[in-house]
Amino acid sequence: MEFMEGKAAILFPSANEVFYNPVQEFNRDLTCAVITEFAREHLAQRGVRILVPGEKDRVVVRLSEEKNGTEDQEASEQPEKERQKEEEGDKKEFITASVGERCEQGLRVLEGLAASGLRSVRFALEVPGLKSITANDYSAKAAALIARNAQHNNVSHILQARQRDASMVMYEARGKKERYDVIDLDPYGSPSPFLDAAVQAVSEGGLLCITCTDMAVMAGNSGETCYSKYGSMSIKSRYCHEMALRIILHSLDQRAAVYQRYIEPLLSVSVDFYIRVFVRVKTGQAVVKNSASKHALLYNCVGCGAFHLQRMGKKMSQGKHMKYSAATGPPVGPNCEHCRQRHQLGGPIWAEPIHDIKFVQKVLGAISGNPTRFRTSKRIEGVLSMVTEELQDVPLYYVLDHLSSTVHCNTPPMLQFRSALLHAGYRVSLSHACKNAVKTDAPAGVLWDIIRCWEKSNPVKRERLSETSPAHLEFSFKDANPQSRKRHLTRFQENPQANWGPKARAKAGGGISSELEDKRKQFQGKRKKPITDSSQLKSLPCKKFRKGTCTYGDKCCYSHELEQETNEKKMD
Repeated sequence: MEFMEGKAAILFPSANEVFYNPVQEFNRDLTCAVITEFAREHLAQRGVRILVPGEKDRVVVRLSEEKNGTEDQEASEQPEKERQKEEEGDKKEFITASVGERCEQGLRVLEGLAASGLRSVRFALEVPGLKSITANDYSAKAAALIARNAQHNNVSHILQARQRDASMVMYEARGKKERYDVIDLDPYGSPSPFLDAAVQAVSEGGLLCITCTDMAVMAGNSGETCYSKYGSMSIKSRYCHEMALRIILHSLDQRAAVYQRYIEPLLSVSVDFYIRVFVRVKTGQAVVKNSASKHALLYNCVGCGAFHLQRMGKKMSQGKHMKYSAATGPPVGPNCEHCRQRHQLGGPIWAEPIHDIKFVQKVLGAISGNPTRFRTSKRIEGVLSMVTEELQDVPLYYVLDHLSSTVHCNTPPMLQFRSALLHAGYRVSLSHACKNAVKTDAPAGVLWDIIRCWEKSNPVKRERLSETSPAHLEFSFKDANPQSRKRHLTRFQENPQANWGPKARAKAGGGISSELEDKRKQFQGKRKKPITDSSQLKSLPCKKFRKGTCTYGDKCCYSHELEQETNEKKMD
């Protein structure tokens, strides 16, 4: 069986023999785009110029209209700087590198958990300037399939298949001459077992591409598990998707600091059922000393959702030197000042910017100038456009529906709420991680003032409000529409297909387990449609019978036969 994605044609023994999720095509397209721009920057220093099929004159895209601080001023100067660099580059002699060709001065790429090798084959066929690609998988069947797909796509001169433990492959490449320029890790679940090896095996200024699909853990459903894996306590909150991004960045920087290395996030996105981060790793003892001030504890009110950050450390300038010390705090009292409820303590999380806007604008410019390169180009353009509009120095966000539901009033239109904050003198933006997010530098008290002002013109019944509600000042609610919304870009994807989330884990002996999908169908909507007829309970297995503690026998209202059939199948 053959599947086509991008330029790659991937052979599968059968549809159920290998882990393949077509929904993650966006992930793979975005990775190809990011590595292409990284190669363009990185190889220019080695005298190599890459050639991308279908690419015309590149334009650095800037959508933001509002004055969101110095970042926007720097972004407006970016096109001129780019032209100056290109003019200087034209005077130099460059080696050209095309897709599908081996470049001796090019990048060395490692895909640690390659499965079918689809991602690595696409790198070989779509990303120029590569010296070698190592596609590794612990499974013997997967390694054989990778080699077969490399030969089928005529990229065996670039792509080599390996059957090793991913951590050992990276630990053996810790030497400066053996390190990889790009390491891509896209595991089933958590990448935490591989992070320590990854931060050591990537070259100076190299690129780490990390995917996390264990969102239940990172979004607060199991905070103790999150702490054991990433060294950070996750909490249930409206901003959980951005917090998940900041948790993985915290974990990466903390592990890199052990080896006197530090990270520079280039792009961090939360999409569908996973998060994806692209970070540059560098070495520098002086910069690592500043690591504590880049991370923060999080105080979250369980009542109204107001949050505050407490940096782990602080730095002060003393002439030519910097002095580092512990931070002072906490920034909140025992109870929330708005609703008098208690606080939850989460983190530590990464508190610095999660994107490099200059780099993102380059990727966005390349996508806009060559829209036929990827099938998901329209969605990539929409997501990156929102990323460029985000406030970079403001961690986390509020959700507008939650603010209004707290005071039991109608939700104000997003554009009017944004306008109220702008007219009050604060900065505000949306977030790619949540459709109704409000990212602003305004304190929580100002947000509640605006909500109270809105509630006056859209009153609610006072008896519906609790004594601790923040709904107990005039603002302008005129239009303030961001550019990505005016242009009707695809910013948030609709469900592409039924059961489009994470697929079932591959079996140890090969093949895909169908139990997960069967359970989903069996329990779909069970809370929305509760069983009212006791005879319907016979369609459900008896849990006590499974444990051997059911004393009702044939009189049990649950089924014992389903458990017996399941046990017989397992024995077969």
